[in-house]
Amino acid sequence: MLTRAFWVWLHRWAGLVMAGFLIVVGLTGSLLAFWLEINHWLTPEMYPGDRPGITLDAATLARRAEAIVPQAQTKTVYLGYPGSVMIGMEAREGAAPLDFEYIHLDPIDGHERGRAAWHGLPKTKTDIMPFVYALHMYLAMSGIGDWILGVVALLWTIDCFVGFYLTLPTPTGHSRKGFLARWKPAWLIKWRGSSAYRVNFDLHRAFGLWLWVMLLIFAWSSVYLDLNFFYTRVTQFVLDYEQPMWARSDVKPPAPSGREPMSWEEALATGERLMATEATKRGLTIERVLALYNSRQLGGWEYRVRSSRDIGDKYGSTSVYFDAFDGKLLGVKIPTGEQSGTTVTTWLVQLHTANLFGMPYKIFVCALGLVITTLSGTGVYIWWRKRRARKRHVTGATLAGVPASRSPAEYFRLLR
Repeated sequence: MLTRAFWVWLHRWAGLVMAGFLIVVGLTGSLLAFWLEINHWLTPEMYPGDRPGITLDAATLARRAEAIVPQAQTKTVYLGYPGSVMIGMEAREGAAPLDFEYIHLDPIDGHERGRAAWHGLPKTKTDIMPFVYALHMYLAMSGIGDWILGVVALLWTIDCFVGFYLTLPTPTGHSRKGFLARWKPAWLIKWRGSSAYRVNFDLHRAFGLWLWVMLLIFAWSSVYLDLNFFYTRVTQFVLDYEQPMWARSDVKPPAPSGREPMSWEEALATGERLMATEATKRGLTIERVLALYNSRQLGGWEYRVRSSRDIGDKYGSTSVYFDAFDGKLLGVKIPTGEQSGTTVTTWLVQLHTANLFGMPYKIFVCALGLVITTLSGTGVYIWWRKRRARKRHVTGATLAGVPASRSPAEYFRLLR
């Protein structure tokens, strides 16, 4: 049977491994809770907010972007930001690489509002928040960064349970106090008369308990975002769940010989038709169109809307995926109300992205990012103080000519 000392050891070294990464994602996550507000403050010309007028459709905006940047082709059209359409672009075959990934257009008249690069260090203020996002999602190292943060998220999820266990009072046959009375000090921070070490220890333990449920939610939803294949296997084991199309590698259909994929206009019409059919069949209401993605890696298109099955304050993830050549339906994503695993995942993602409960929850998520940073910082400080105390203890015992005690209780006593 594994002893408490083993779980202490695991918690300590897991925390040290994760600390730097969690500080990065905690601080960047605090900023991303106010993504739109900060972007509007930094670049109001790109994120001006809503204004009255009839919005151009996704196909027209895709063509407008290609007319502005003729050496590039459109990949994605996202209409979810108020007053600004974000168009993802890539260089055409044989053309020089682009120095940006997204161009922003006015949704009403189609004029350019600005460009943003989402890779590399920010060169202008328009690149600042995309860089923060890249740091948060994949350490600004697409590919390897996803894997690193995915492993960190999985370790974080496991460590949530380990840390919770370590707050529980150890069994004793001598104390007359009940379990809850002995557990109560773990929830408190003793400020008066305490050393810096003791205050840090109490902060680390109490914050971890107060916010344990939310820390677990953010840890496990991070596994979904960065280590999706693992999240899928675990979720499918306990709930009805289907892996999202963007994470699958088995859905790309063969390209018909001699045929070109459908145009943006055809794709838009096909997406509208398929979504209307699914909405009628499933009894949902389409509120507004959000995006049209040319998913070349899947050999298809994604048409996304916000529907009555979406739960977030903004945005949405109700989607149909269809073949790029014949328009055959490849998949449907209904965020809530059908598959239990998809409903749970939708809630996890919306909580993670601060897209629920309005401004109060955004403030909470911003504060939670700072708490995650604090937990990491206090954990490193506790380890450093214990390590220094152990060294002093060993050195003192050696100079005195007696064996050095290795008792964790003795080390902890030295720090009081």
